[in-house]
Amino acid sequence: MTQTTLSPLRKGGTAAGAAAGRGTALRAARRRAVLRWIAVHSLAIAAALFFLLPFVFVFLTAVMSDDQALTRELWPHTWEWGNFATVWRTPGFLTWWRNTLLYAGLGTVLAVASSIPVAYALAKFRFRGRNLMMMLVIAAMMLPPQVVIVPMYLFWAKQLDLAGTLWPLIVPFAFGNAFTIFLLRQFLLTIPREYTEAARIDGCGEFRTMVRVVLPMARPAIAASALFHFFYCWNDYFGPQIYVSENPAAWTLSYGLESFKGAHQTDWNLTMAATVMIMAPVIVVFFFAQKAFIEGVTLTGVKG
Repeated sequence: MTQTTLSPLRKGGTAAGAAAGRGTALRAARRRAVLRWIAVHSLAIAAALFFLLPFVFVFLTAVMSDDQALTRELWPHTWEWGNFATVWRTPGFLTWWRNTLLYAGLGTVLAVASSIPVAYALAKFRFRGRNLMMMLVIAAMMLPPQVVIVPMYLFWAKQLDLAGTLWPLIVPFAFGNAFTIFLLRQFLLTIPREYTEAARIDGCGEFRTMVRVVLPMARPAIAASALFHFFYCWNDYFGPQIYVSENPAAWTLSYGLESFKGAHQTDWNLTMAATVMIMAPVIVVFFFAQKAFIEGVTLTGVKG
């Protein structure tokens, strides 16, 4: 029986060929990685431009002169920063700001404060009818406000005589908000029961357990819920149109902007300047709170 052996020359050639093959495969893998990186970032840049360009257009129009606004020339000849001062001095604009801050700020505080105990009970208590109550919360969340606006308006306007004020928009949030309850409840379900049970063993009541143990762990969800509700109130147009349209002293920014546009329908630079001034606070709030916002939305579970 004979044994075949490779010469040192053939062994060297085989090793060199294998190394060359590995080098070719490595270069191909790197090329694919580079192409994938280019493709992903190109799509991300295209998506960013898709969302960013409308804001850029609004801002550039806001600092144009009246003659140049909405023409083919997209870059301002002169930067008319005085357009913002003109809008700010518009009669009623400061009142719209004050009303919007009252509506959004107080409404957010009431909605979050009243929704936390309900969400805690639905997440941590075991009682008969809990699933039915959760179904009612979901049903209320899915119910369009236009469906109940007629009886609600009759109640606030005829029974309580509060038409023309912001209270019909603010007071209902003191009784909870369906979306806020749902979002907080889903997050509280992800908190292990061992924490609440340990607090009860140490002698904490339910309220103290909720305040001292659960709520510090639920700060991301509370922040996300507050931001969602603040943005909703800040941008709300339907509610102010129904309840405060007859009283200019109670108008909010969203409804006042419609009146401003009607009064300056040919001054598109001023209209865009007012739009920028209304959007800016929301963008700034989201920019500084985006970490808590994204963390709260990401960590919110989907357990039932």
